[in-house]
Amino acid sequence: MAIRDGFGLAFSGATEAGLTPYSQAVRELQCFIGDPVASVDRAIAENPGFVMAHVFKGYLFGLATEQEATAVARACHEAALPLTATTREQAHVLALGHLANGRWHDAAGILEDIAIDFPLDAVALQVGHQVDFFTGNARMLRDRIARALPSWQSGMPGYHAILGMQAFGLEEMGDYGRAERLGRAAVEIEPRDGWAQHAVAHVMEMQSRQRDGIAWMRADPEAWTKESFLQVHNWWHLALFHYDLGETDEVLALYDGPIYGTPSAMALNMVDASAILWRLYLGGVDVGDRWAALAANWPKVGAGNYAFNDAHAMMAFVGAGLDAAALGLLEAQREAMHGSDDNAAFTRDVGQPLTRAIKAFGEGNYTEAIRLIRPIRAIAYRFGGSHAQRDVIDLTLIEAALRAGDGALARALTAERSAARPDSPLSVLFSRRAADLSEN
Repeated sequence: MAIRDGFGLAFSGATEAGLTPYSQAVRELQCFIGDPVASVDRAIAENPGFVMAHVFKGYLFGLATEQEATAVARACHEAALPLTATTREQAHVLALGHLANGRWHDAAGILEDIAIDFPLDAVALQVGHQVDFFTGNARMLRDRIARALPSWQSGMPGYHAILGMQAFGLEEMGDYGRAERLGRAAVEIEPRDGWAQHAVAHVMEMQSRQRDGIAWMRADPEAWTKESFLQVHNWWHLALFHYDLGETDEVLALYDGPIYGTPSAMALNMVDASAILWRLYLGGVDVGDRWAALAANWPKVGAGNYAFNDAHAMMAFVGAGLDAAALGLLEAQREAMHGSDDNAAFTRDVGQPLTRAIKAFGEGNYTEAIRLIRPIRAIAYRFGGSHAQRDVIDLTLIEAALRAGDGALARALTAERSAARPDSPLSVLFSRRAADLSEN
C-alpha cells in the first residue's frame, strides 16, 4: 500500500524513511537552494522502488539542458519504468520520458493534465512551470499555476513557491502590478525563495525601474544567495539594472565576483555570463580575457542540444575570436535541425538564424545580422527564455542598425524601444545615436 504525504498524494515504493529526504528535495527545489540531487539520492538509497524519487531526479537533470545531464534523465526514466506506480505516478514517468528525449511540449501537456487532476501536486506544477519557461510559453507560465492556486492556502508547505511561480507568469504576460504583489508576498513568506525574488526583479526590469531593482536585490542578498543554485541568475538581474544605467564598472565587478568569478561549466550559469558580456560587447566595452575563460567551458555543455544555449555559446566564441568553435557550433545546429525532438524546431525557427546573426555581427557584417534577426523577432519566444533574456536580440538588432548606418531602421527601432521603456537611460542613448546618424 502506497504511503501518503501531507497533501494526500500517494507515493508507491516509499516508506517514511524515504519520503523524508524526498520531501526535503522538493522543498529545496521550491526555493532553489541546497542540493536536491543529494537529497533525492538518499530517498532512492532508502527506497530503491520509490518511483517518484527516480522521476524527480530525472526531472532535475532533464531541466539542465545539457547533453550529459540529459543522459542521466534517461537513465532515471529507465529505472522508473518497471516500478509499481499509481495512475498519477505513471503519468509522471511518461512526462519524464518525453522530457528526457527532448519532447518538451509533450511533457508539458502531460504535466498539465496531472496538475488539473491533482492541483496540490507541487512537483507537477513546478516542473511544468520550468518546461513552460524553457519553451517560452508565457501564457502557460501564468495559467498552469492560476488553475491550481484556488486549491492552495496560506500556511501550506510550499505555498510561497506557488505564489512566486504565479508572479513570474503574470510578469511574462505583462500584468506587472499583480506580479509584483504576489512576488513580494512570496518572499515575505519565504525570504529564501529565489524564484519569487527573481519574479519581482523581472517586473522592475520590464518597467525600467533600475534604482528600485537595485534596492530590491541589495536589500537582503544573504536570503537569496545562501546555498542557492539560482543566485548567479539573480546576480545577473542586478547586473542588468546597472547595465541599463551605464554603470559598466558595477557590471564588471558583478561579473568578476558572483556571476563568473568562479568559472562554471553549468549551461544556465554560462548563459547569464555570455548574456552580460555580450551586452557590454555591443556597447564597445573591452572586457579583456573574460571571453576566453567563458568560451573554454561552452563545449562541455554540448552544441545542438538546446538552441537557446547555442546562441549564447556563439556570443562567447565570437567574443573570444574562436572561428573553429563557431563553425563547429553551426554544423551541430544543422545536424540538430534534422532531429525528431522539439529542439529541431527551436533551432530551425529561431536558434540557427540568431546564432548566424551573432556570428555575422562579430564579423562586422551588420547588414547580414539585420537580415537574419528581423524575421525572428516576433517568434523568438519559441526557443525559450524570458522577455528580459530575449531582449538581447533587440539590443543586437538596434546596434547592428546603428553600425550599418541604416538611419531609418535605427530610428524606428529606437522609437519602438523608447515607447516600451520610456524611462530607460539606454533607450535615451540609442535615440540620441539614431538622431545623430540621421543628421550625418
